[in-house]
Amino acid sequence: MGRYLFRLPDIGEGVAEAEITAWHVKPGDHIAEDGPLLDVMTDKATVDMTSPVEGTVTAIHGDVGSMAPVGAVLVELDVAGEAPAEARQAEPEQAKAEQDVAQNARAAETPLAPPAAPVNPDPTASPATRRRAREWGIRLEDVRGTGPRGRILVEDLERQRSGGGTPSRGAAPRDAIEEIKLVGMRRKIADRMAQSKRQIPHFAYVEEFDLTELEGLRAELNAGRKQGQPKLTLLPFFMQAMVRLLPEFPSINAHYDEGAGVLKRYAAIHVGIATQTPNGLMVPVVRHAETRDLWDCARELVRVTEAARNGSAAREELSGSTITLTSLGAMGGIAATPIINHPEVAIIGPNKLTERPVIEGAFLTRRKVMNLSSSFDHRIVDGYDAASFIQRLKRLMERPALIFIDGAH
Repeated sequence: MGRYLFRLPDIGEGVAEAEITAWHVKPGDHIAEDGPLLDVMTDKATVDMTSPVEGTVTAIHGDVGSMAPVGAVLVELDVAGEAPAEARQAEPEQAKAEQDVAQNARAAETPLAPPAAPVNPDPTASPATRRRAREWGIRLEDVRGTGPRGRILVEDLERQRSGGGTPSRGAAPRDAIEEIKLVGMRRKIADRMAQSKRQIPHFAYVEEFDLTELEGLRAELNAGRKQGQPKLTLLPFFMQAMVRLLPEFPSINAHYDEGAGVLKRYAAIHVGIATQTPNGLMVPVVRHAETRDLWDCARELVRVTEAARNGSAAREELSGSTITLTSLGAMGGIAATPIINHPEVAIIGPNKLTERPVIEGAFLTRRKVMNLSSSFDHRIVDGYDAASFIQRLKRLMERPALIFIDGAH
């Protein structure tokens, strides 16, 4: 019988540490080679850690939400035969110190009351269900699964969360306080939003766009689209209009490095698409929009946003944007003050499209109108330049033929 120490590997790209976001084993579990051990997160990518050996877990190190440096021992296993040389503990003093730290940490976590017996002592659930349980602060051991072989489904979590039903009027007041530790993607989002709001002096600009003509064009193009062509939303039109304008406003398609005091103005236009996913807000990127036509922008937008939602997006698809579009579609509201995606200097936010009565001369007509909200980094973009950019964008979107005529904008 040998002892195998699974350490956090070098994930690459200069990563020095990672956050533990989920455990899939506990002491006493027998795990097969390539079986799942834990999930860790670095930057915006979640990485599944699997066991390179078959064995029995004797100890795990690190709580969900804690950071582990590259090389740190995460899992100890008993394996048949002699453990690989690189996995043996070469320094007994280090092993003892690690065990002492772990024991002291466990000793300090004295429960206020004896824990209740778990409903499901060996729960099984998909990674998406486990993430939802973490977000809602639900212990999988307390949930009775209704899936095949007791597998826990999202519906089981919802039932557990609601307590099995909604109290009627006159029910006892609710005094419970739920504390949920922010870990993984939710913590990353919190940190980045705080960094952006803290470091960037935002100013907002809102303008009304009459998109009646564009909506007519969009409906006609969608009605005649060929097999394989995606349905056009408004965002590809915004992307095409921005491609036309940004070369004349290079300081808006830029990153600002405040530490170095350097503004990086990009010739390439990499459009970030703010996207709600099961893991929280992510910003997949349509790269080199300046090389794409309307249909290709729409096709790539669908591809990267779906990849972000289903968790298959690569690291390079979630970083490197030079300007961001954010839209809540029908939930877009009247106006918003979007937070800039640091280190960018601008973000454009279409709001909800509605029909409104508009006076045209002596007549009252119905028009399809939308407010466009935008935010800019006032250190880099002056109010006049921001207003000029949005007014030029308004002209293109209200007269969409100009988007597709060279030199007409």
